[in-house]
Amino acid sequence: MGAMSVLVIDDEPAIRTLVSAFLTRAGYTVEQAGTGDEALARLAKGDIDVALCDISMPGISGIDVIRQARAGGIDTSFIMMTAFASVDTAIEAMKAGALDFMIKPLRHDEVLHRLAQISDLRGLRDENRTLRKLVLGDRDESFHFTSPAMQTIDRMIGKVAKTDSTVLITGESGTGKGVIARQIHQQSLRSGGPFIPVNCGAIPENLLESEFFGHTKGAFTGADRSRKGLFLQADKGTIFLDEIGELPLALQTKLLHVIEDKGVRPLGTEQERKVDVRIVVATNRDLVEMVKAGKFREDLYFRVSVFHVEVPPLRQRVDDIPGLVRFFVERNKGRYGYRGPVTVEPEAEEMLMTYGWPGNVRELENVIDRALVLAEDGRVTLDNLPPAVLRAAVPARPRAESVLYSGGSLREQLRKIEHGIIMRAIEEAGGDRRAAADRLEIGLSSLYRKLEDFDRQAGAEPAAKAVSMKE
Repeated sequence: MGAMSVLVIDDEPAIRTLVSAFLTRAGYTVEQAGTGDEALARLAKGDIDVALCDISMPGISGIDVIRQARAGGIDTSFIMMTAFASVDTAIEAMKAGALDFMIKPLRHDEVLHRLAQISDLRGLRDENRTLRKLVLGDRDESFHFTSPAMQTIDRMIGKVAKTDSTVLITGESGTGKGVIARQIHQQSLRSGGPFIPVNCGAIPENLLESEFFGHTKGAFTGADRSRKGLFLQADKGTIFLDEIGELPLALQTKLLHVIEDKGVRPLGTEQERKVDVRIVVATNRDLVEMVKAGKFREDLYFRVSVFHVEVPPLRQRVDDIPGLVRFFVERNKGRYGYRGPVTVEPEAEEMLMTYGWPGNVRELENVIDRALVLAEDGRVTLDNLPPAVLRAAVPARPRAESVLYSGGSLREQLRKIEHGIIMRAIEEAGGDRRAAADRLEIGLSSLYRKLEDFDRQAGAEPAAKAVSMKE
């Protein structure tokens, strides 16, 4: 942790000044408040680590300050100060949520000792919180997709999560495969257990087996202590193997053994250890083609693809973009210093809607982060978007003017508009024509007939006049 921020709360100016001076000399960031109301207003910002608070103050007492701060979810640690050595007062302060209690006049060395202890405690707590998020997953952030294709995936996740089935998640890089894996874990009966994400492409090949299955002390040169291994760490929980297509064939064989026998054998021992773990895998590669090429075991492919979730690229689910933009703005604005609202100008949002997003959701988040750095007065404008987005963006939906410009009779132009609507519905449904027909409230046979009519008539048009309405 860096230097802690301390708020000195006391109605006596001389005491505030004296305490603040020696804490500042000790390297702390110090602020002052002369009343309970003033203290609560400052504490509400949420960035004060420790409050040195007088108990007896006119108006709002120190104990009421604690109570209101705790009720408001403020995470500040309180050390109470009083001129009266009253056990009853101390107990009341502790019940209200105080961490410690000191008698005036304060001894400087004792105050510094208490603050050092609190610094250590807060540092450990923050480390534990970070580790817990890494192991159990962050349950506080979620986005509810609006596109039909992703809503379908949400329903699939809800069903498979309650089972122990292995799940294969495929899709382009940046589409959110890791988010889906985490959702599967959080909605499962294993949600109280660990969630261990592993990037198979990021671990050196000579360390993969040790990382996956563990090793005993002395199992190989440099193994000066035993290691549990990722599968045993994930016991009673979920292990997420991202980029499984990067696994070498030898390790694929051992992974198949883990799935079939539910056990792992650490390096350096012949003893197998049973492991109760749910396996979710993901890849942006074509595993079927890899099987044909002999680069991925066919029996392992059948094991991991018991339930297959295919995530469509962001360009095929444009309906999700506005919500994702708002989600990333609200989630990330704090790290760039914004405390108030941040708005995205309509022109900027329209440009984000029309860009093709080759990097998918990950690229969108990066663009929003860049825009938050450049934005002024809490407004994201066109000027805050990267040149690549501005250059590459194309109209996502055909404008009426462009259709009319293509010429033709009213019937012909209406036919083209209708075809554009149908193609857009199919795209938003992730290629599912039945879902597209349901959304448009027409029969599936009618949808096919309209597509066939358009293809036939488009084929009869001179090449110069043929217009594609597909996005």
